[in-house]
Amino acid sequence: MSFKKKLVIAFSIVIVLPVILFLVAFFVVGNIVFYQSGDGTITSYSAFWTDQTTATQKMDALYSEISDKLSSDPTALEDTSYLDSLKDELDDHSFLIVRKGNALYYTTNQKEANQIFNKLPEYDGVTADSGEGYYIGHLDCIVKQLDFTFSDGAEGSLFIAAKFMTLIPRGFLIGMLIALILVMVFTGILLTNWIRRSVLKPVDELNKAMKQIRDGNLEYMLPVNEKGEIGELYQNYEDMRLRLKESADEKLENDKHDRELVSNIAHDLKTPITSIKGYAEGLIDGVANTPEKQEKYLRTILNKANDMNRLINELTLYAKIDNNKIPYNFQRINVKDYFGDCVEEIGMDMESRGIQLNYFNLVSPDTLVIADPEQLKRVINNIISNSVKYMDKPKGRIDIRILDEQDSVRVEIEDNGKGIAQRDLPNIFDRFYRTDSSRNSAQGGSGIGLSIVKKIIEDHGGYIWATSHEGEGTCMHFVLRKYREMEPKTGRAAETQE
Repeated sequence: MSFKKKLVIAFSIVIVLPVILFLVAFFVVGNIVFYQSGDGTITSYSAFWTDQTTATQKMDALYSEISDKLSSDPTALEDTSYLDSLKDELDDHSFLIVRKGNALYYTTNQKEANQIFNKLPEYDGVTADSGEGYYIGHLDCIVKQLDFTFSDGAEGSLFIAAKFMTLIPRGFLIGMLIALILVMVFTGILLTNWIRRSVLKPVDELNKAMKQIRDGNLEYMLPVNEKGEIGELYQNYEDMRLRLKESADEKLENDKHDRELVSNIAHDLKTPITSIKGYAEGLIDGVANTPEKQEKYLRTILNKANDMNRLINELTLYAKIDNNKIPYNFQRINVKDYFGDCVEEIGMDMESRGIQLNYFNLVSPDTLVIADPEQLKRVINNIISNSVKYMDKPKGRIDIRILDEQDSVRVEIEDNGKGIAQRDLPNIFDRFYRTDSSRNSAQGGSGIGLSIVKKIIEDHGGYIWATSHEGEGTCMHFVLRKYREMEPKTGRAAETQE
């Protein structure tokens, strides 16, 4: 759920819910205990207002009756027996007061009359009134007044009074106050619990997860089934955790490979160093006592030193690859001339090793590619070196073919060596991968040669792959894009360009 929806719900909880609950409490409390009559009975809230209306209607009816009586008999209100007969038409909360001058002449409720008498309005000569009368607030009393004149000429007033309970009874106020407090407490608990579950708890979970990350525990997962902004935070945490875990795993793997590389280089350096040391001691001790033997020993020392230099160069280049700092000097290269020179140079070495080298160029003489001559030669040398290293046939053969593929040039270097198992073929371009599980001096190597080849080819905008049949040989394929001259502009476009 989004924070926007949560704010709407929070607003509803804070505003709408208390109003609804308060209205419910108003009607519930008002219909349970609001008014207690003098005889101890409890009247409901609706019955209370019904009683008030009925009493007012009786007052109006009695007022009209007395007015009519007074019109026909002006001395009727001096007759106490007539006044006593009116008691039956009064309810329990109504009473009559007759005032003569400033003195009390008659009343049906002496106690109530004593409380209200001094608050009654003055004589104003009104003999009939259709109004609502007077309301004496602090006594909760409604009074209707009818003025007349006694037979002796004294001013007289008849008052019909109805004593009501307060319009908002004390019990109702107390009940509503308690209801208000309960509504506020309930709303507060509900809102607090909802915020805790929907906001604070997820934030606490995220904080706990971040502490796990801080402490190096990259396995702590958060549920990704949350919705809204919290769900996005959880998903971002998971993405971050997975990236950190991937980086940590990659670092561990790289550290492992670095240690393996150092071990491999140390192992591969040990063999030529031992040979150099042995042949040098042979020269010093006079074992090589003829010029032919001395030349053989010196040539062997030179070859082993070259092997050491090659391993050191591979290690240096690997460091540059790892930091993406391979130096490139791209040039336009004529494919025919470049590969012709490479084959001529490699052919001398292959001849000395007894390996037949075949070269086939099937592209036009003017075909150009953009490449770094030095790095491209490193690619060819590494592939040829691997072919020689794993050659297991008495009559070794290496074929180099240059093929035209419209917008690109494909180079194939195929040998008749021992080949690569199908299970190993997808991994041969991985760093440090070696098809032979055991290391030996005859087929030693750092395991990064083909990974360097792949990196260089990809940096040239090409791609490389291998095909092989175990026991028959291996073919390396790589593709380089052709160089195309921009077509000259003609006509108006050329004039505009000028």
